[in-house]
Amino acid sequence: MYFAIDNELKIYFKMEVFERPVPIDKEVSWDKTKTIMSKTDRFGTIEYANEVFIDVSGYEDYELMSQPHNIIRHPDMPKVIFKVLWDNLKKGENYHAIVKNLAKSGRYYWVITDFDISKDEKGNIVNYFARRKAVPQEVITKHIEPLYKRLLQIENASGMEASEKYLVGYLEEQNKTYVDFIMEIMNEHEKAMAQQNAANVTKVEDKKGFFSKFFN
Repeated sequence: MYFAIDNELKIYFKMEVFERPVPIDKEVSWDKTKTIMSKTDRFGTIEYANEVFIDVSGYEDYELMSQPHNIIRHPDMPKVIFKVLWDNLKKGENYHAIVKNLAKSGRYYWVITDFDISKDEKGNIVNYFARRKAVPQEVITKHIEPLYKRLLQIENASGMEASEKYLVGYLEEQNKTYVDFIMEIMNEHEKAMAQQNAANVTKVEDKKGFFSKFFN
């Protein structure tokens, strides 16, 4: 299950000529109902970014074109998450990952990924079409940040292979894949919000019912 980093992954992780912003602990303010979209070649080089991507990242379209998608990679992200994502994409499999991105301003924004994979007539991957949506803050705070901080600590101390082994063990303990884990914590949040909304509606209806009876 553990692989040496291949040439494509090296291209994804390598430092580019662009100057990376200094991170600041502030979130980007953006319309979280919208979808960030991009298209890259098989190496992750940006070929298209929609207006939402441009607005949220803070980069102009001419600054993004022909740049590696890791121009927005945040240093708080453990590399192992990108490795697992990349391993699946190269096999032609969609992958849902929660990622912290770095805007040009140094601010951060969290997203969950979804991909369409384009292949040529020989079955070779030529493009990735990515969609990214905002992630509820409760999901990040409760589940993702603690896990990612631990993975990053392990990477810094012992390397990416060690952090991958930890991630595998963490998921095996729960008898889940990473995608299963993401789906479960997102569903858990949605159910909690639905129950809260239902409870609020009941309180309003009870209040209206009480005063209707009282004044009648």
